[in-house]
Formats: sequence, structure tokens, C-alpha cells
Amino acid sequence: MKIRKNDTIEILQGKDKGKTGQVEKVFPKKNKILVAGINIVKKHVKPTKKMPQGGLVDWPLPFDISNAILICPKCNKKTRVAYKLINNKKVRICKKCKNTIGK
Repeated sequence: MKIRKNDTIEILQGKDKGKTGQVEKVFPKKNKILVAGINIVKKHVKPTKKMPQGGLVDWPLPFDISNAILICPKCNKKTRVAYKLINNKKVRICKKCKNTIGK
């Protein structure tokens, strides 16, 4: 997956188009990501011990990774990701500034 946990992304399509956020969780088998404050829906919740009142709760849903683009931490531009072998390790590279992304 070209987008990983703690990456900053921008939404390209949907109701939250143009918003940016940080990836909280990645679901590689489903090709989806969960981002804080993005794709929030209302969910009806029954009363439980944790929530004795129940009611409506804001709930974040994962969305498809193709609707997001990575923002490079070095140049702060929207970019696609390339890969390069450095010291026998596969490293993500920003296509715009050619710097490594992440560790």
C-alpha cells in the first residue's frame, strides 16, 4: 500500500472533497483507509453500560484508498508515490521533490 498509518492525505472525491487528515488505520485486504474527521456518518446506538442514554453517535467509516492522495511531509504538495531500493530496503519516494517519505 502506498499510503500508510500516520500519513497526511487529501480527499479527492466524495462529500469531504478537499479536506485533509491523518490516516488512523489501513485495511490492505479491503483497499480502504480510516481517517480522523473524514467520512463521518450518524449511527443509532442502543443503550449500553458505556452509553446509558444511547441515541445518535458520529461514526467514522473507512473509504477507498483511490479517493485519497498523499501529501509529502517535506514539500507539502499532493504527490504520487514511487519506490526505490536504498541499502536493499524498499523506500517510498515523493515524485515531486524526490525525497524519501517516512522512515
